Amino acid sequence: MIDERWLLILVQVPAQPSRHRVAVWRELRRIGAVPLSPGAWVLPAHPAFDEGLARTEALVAKGDGSWTLVDAAPRGKGADTFRGAFQAARLEEWKEFTSDCTKFELEIAKEISQEKFTFAELEEEEQSLERLRRWYRELKSRDVLHLPQATEASAQLAQCADTLEGYASLVYDATLPQ
Repeated sequence: MIDERWLLILVQVPAQPSRHRVAVWRELRRIGAVPLSPGAWVLPAHPAFDEGLARTEALVAKGDGSWTLVDAAPRGKGADTFRGAFQAARLEEWKEFTSDCTKFELEIAKEISQEKFTFAELEEEEQSLERLRRWYRELKSRDVLHLPQATEASAQLAQCADTLEGYASLVYDATLPQ
């Protein structure tokens, strides 16, 4: 469990050109920040976010915007509001990730049922698994609350790897001379 210190990120970037505002917004989302209101974002005060915050600050400067980072220790229900918003965002990400893992396994099941045992298809599925692995690492890096859904996602990712290994064996058996 993290301590209940938070970072309140106050950011303003001119509306035009919009690419600067969008770049800042994307970077804040990418690092796991949660919007509270226009121009106000929140993150747990954790070293895992330092590098992303530095990138965001540089993007704000590039867009001629203003940036204020405030250490916050909310009182009363404020802590629940911050934690709830951050946790909800992480839970949604884990849900989407596990959904994609399920799609991956269904795709391989379809290839097996159609007896599509080609190296090209195997390579495509290997790339899909690598994408899932990168995505898992990214989600895990910002899950500083250590939600149980991360453990479930890890198990599902391992199952995806096992499924791909089984498919690879079928491809090799069907393609290579015995």
